[in-house]
Amino acid sequence: MFKEKFSGGIISAKQFDREDIEYIIKKAKEMIELKNSNILQGKILATLFFEPSTRTRLSFESAMYRLGGSVIGFQSGDVSSIKKGESIADTIRTVENYSDCIVIRHSLEGAAILAAKFAKIPIINAGSGSGEHPTQALLDLLTINEEVGPLDGLNIGLMGDLKYGRTVHSLSILLSNFNVNVYFISPLELKMRNRDKDFLQQRQVKYKELTDYRKILNILDVLYMTRVQKERFVDSEEYERIKGFYIFQQEDLIQTKNNFRLLHPLPRITEISPDVDNSEKAIYFKQTYYGIPMRKALLAELMTD
Repeated sequence: MFKEKFSGGIISAKQFDREDIEYIIKKAKEMIELKNSNILQGKILATLFFEPSTRTRLSFESAMYRLGGSVIGFQSGDVSSIKKGESIADTIRTVENYSDCIVIRHSLEGAAILAAKFAKIPIINAGSGSGEHPTQALLDLLTINEEVGPLDGLNIGLMGDLKYGRTVHSLSILLSNFNVNVYFISPLELKMRNRDKDFLQQRQVKYKELTDYRKILNILDVLYMTRVQKERFVDSEEYERIKGFYIFQQEDLIQTKNNFRLLHPLPRITEISPDVDNSEKAIYFKQTYYGIPMRKALLAELMTD
């Protein structure tokens, strides 16, 4: 059923209902135990990264290799025919001849939607502008489930750049499938977009907006921090003014619950002090590990015959 529903790929978190999420988390947990296999031997994954990436690109490639498959692709549009003026549509229609699935990251919000429109093979959205990053959100839920526990009943704070941060857009959408209390914590200039809040209201999700995270730190089970997205700002002076609005420090941990966990999709700039890294409550590097089993599960579901 999962493969049939997602035969065109994974473009948005809105494609997922609770049953889908629970299914893929279960499969990802199986992949933790499986380590390596050859279930995708003979299959080829194309990674088209028009924007820089470390964790997403490498975890997709690692996942593919660990399943016995192969990887082709590029990082930076400067090394593709896009540099010569080729359209995304033509690039996709070409690359699908060389691969069985395409992972795409692009600075344009609608790039993955456009790619899926022209592709005959599955497309995976690895980040489209300030829009969405659904596979990151799925690995975030896997991380929370493994490190904190069942999602229902949790108090979850999303903090930082909620306007341009595509990871929090997808994560808030996925969280709408569970009985959670969501707290949007941001400077006024970087509040969660109205369209995302409207979606949560339609799903009757309980959320609150605030600027001071310390007011609720003692009740949170999870705090998901994000960096201020420098590349999305037109005005560099505005970025410089707001980039250090939040800096989570070791002294903040004193106020948190025993089971509190701090997540971050990375890269971390200045918003988490390095002295927090050694705390058992800081699990953002462990979070990067969960990208492997989650993306193994997704690739296996989309690409097995």
